[in-house]
Amino acid sequence: MSLMNKHNLFTSNFKFFGKLFCLLLVLLLFFGIIIMPQYQYSYNAALLDKVERLESINEPKIVLIGNSNLPFGIQSGLLEEAFSMPVVNMGMHGSLGNAFHEEMAKINVQEGDIIVLVHTEFADDDTITDPVVAWLTLENHPKLWNLLRTKDIPDMYFSFPDYARRALTLWSNKEGNEQNYGDVYSRLAFNEYGDIAFERQSTKLDADTYFTESMVQVPKINDTCTNRINELNEYITERGATLLVAAYPIADVEVTPPEEDYIKFKEQLQESLNCPVISDYTDYFLDSSYFYDTNYHLTDEGATIRTNQLILDLQQWMVSSQPE
Repeated sequence: MSLMNKHNLFTSNFKFFGKLFCLLLVLLLFFGIIIMPQYQYSYNAALLDKVERLESINEPKIVLIGNSNLPFGIQSGLLEEAFSMPVVNMGMHGSLGNAFHEEMAKINVQEGDIIVLVHTEFADDDTITDPVVAWLTLENHPKLWNLLRTKDIPDMYFSFPDYARRALTLWSNKEGNEQNYGDVYSRLAFNEYGDIAFERQSTKLDADTYFTESMVQVPKINDTCTNRINELNEYITERGATLLVAAYPIADVEVTPPEEDYIKFKEQLQESLNCPVISDYTDYFLDSSYFYDTNYHLTDEGATIRTNQLILDLQQWMVSSQPE
């Protein structure tokens, strides 16, 4: 091939890929400006309000980090009253994964903050569990994109078409951004703290059929998770704040593992972590009637009982951490 032909081929390819890039850029801008967001009143969109509250408090505060066991299981007003500190419940969707939730703990860390980490599992692969759920949460809200780590970008990239298809369907059917009043799984169901305020007076579960051995298990532990938490602990303590680990609600049913297994689990977890584990997991055994619609979501009464136990745990930790 002659030099001239090579030059023409290069020029032709350059023009083709240049046009392709421009087309993709136009499509991206169209999607980002015209289509997105489509989930701004969904359950996950409550993260916008939670981040806004967390960023607005520039004094010592209590920050709760974890999955949906927190918004469906904490009465933050009781915590605020007990400790005279603002409370922010950052609990979100379990499908976002431990690592994503832990990134929330780095937002606006102030000296004197108490950050309470409440995982229901301590073994993970350090990824976002479901990147599509992350897209439903982040959409085109740049302030939330800071929660993504560099290593999360490939998974987010490859999951975008699935999110885009869902969003485009909602947009074309004019069904996006619906304000779902009366729906417990809605941004409108949260209160100012970040708790689900939707009334949950009684259980929706049949304990005899719902709770199985696979559903009620002692959490597993791996180095991937505990090493990452230890790095988070270092980040937080360098800023004069404190990271604590507390327990989640556990259904006390026929298939629940014996208390001894949870006691051993706590011992192993504390050996792996550089931050205090302030709860005895056996104190969080609750009758199945206190669970609302999943094995981690509580009724209003269950949330009150669980919150009072967390208050006791925090009070005991505060006493024990005082210098003699």
